[in-house]
Amino acid sequence: MSQPPKHLELTQVDIDFPTPNGPFKALSNVNLTINKGEFVSLIGHSGCGKSTVLNIIAGLYQATEGGCLLDGKEVNSPGPERAVVFQNHSLLPWLNAYENVELAVKQVFGKRMNKAEMRDWIEHNLALVHMGHALDKRPDEISGGMKQRVGIARALAMQPTVLLMDEPFGALDALTRAHLQDSLMEIQADLNNTVIMITHDVDEAVLLSDRIVMMTNGPAATVGEILNIDLPRPRDRIALADNPEYNQYRHQVLKFLYEKQRSPDAQQSTKPASGAAVTLALTPNQTNDDTEQAA
Repeated sequence: MSQPPKHLELTQVDIDFPTPNGPFKALSNVNLTINKGEFVSLIGHSGCGKSTVLNIIAGLYQATEGGCLLDGKEVNSPGPERAVVFQNHSLLPWLNAYENVELAVKQVFGKRMNKAEMRDWIEHNLALVHMGHALDKRPDEISGGMKQRVGIARALAMQPTVLLMDEPFGALDALTRAHLQDSLMEIQADLNNTVIMITHDVDEAVLLSDRIVMMTNGPAATVGEILNIDLPRPRDRIALADNPEYNQYRHQVLKFLYEKQRSPDAQQSTKPASGAAVTLALTPNQTNDDTEQAA
């Protein structure tokens, strides 16, 4: 039986950044294949190269060695088939929600859509993230969670093959974060697009992902372990809280982070790494900044 064509490939990726003291090797021999429609989370301590991997896929960075292929084509520059959602919504403050999405749609589709088609498409994508009621609201008139919803709608409206998300919910409160996680699961199930997300939140990674890619500490960071999350979809966070498989997956990620890859800060501390793991384990969906940075 023939194998499906590879969708996204990182092959033997190294990247060096120049410094006054010579090259700094941020990534070393990163190999990763991602299937179409897969949801993959990247997790690891600060400085492990997660954002660098994402920026190489986005075409914002060029690998020093190796490279990235998307559907067999080399990635060497940004493109609309790879939309990025950052932790900061990056909306233009003088435009309302509709106009912020419209800006991206015009850039990607240009004259291929007439005015009516464009309006329908923009409204459709804002409705996907439950923002159809706030088309005319500027960023300073809506909450942080609503801003991030508009940012996601803007990315989706570009019809990307791959949606890249760099801690998209990291600055949000726990309840807003949970609502957006649920929305993202619904959207991904509906569109079947490929999602690659950076997170510091272990619960978020297990809840959302098909696979979790755990990065080793930098410099010269690489893929340490890859964990397959074999939980049925759709996923219910309340039901999963008592699911032994879910908790075993959480344990495996925590063990990697706090035993196999203790953070540089933790290594300087006399406090056992397991103490941090217990703190996180006892507070699912924790969004306190200190805890998130620890992860």
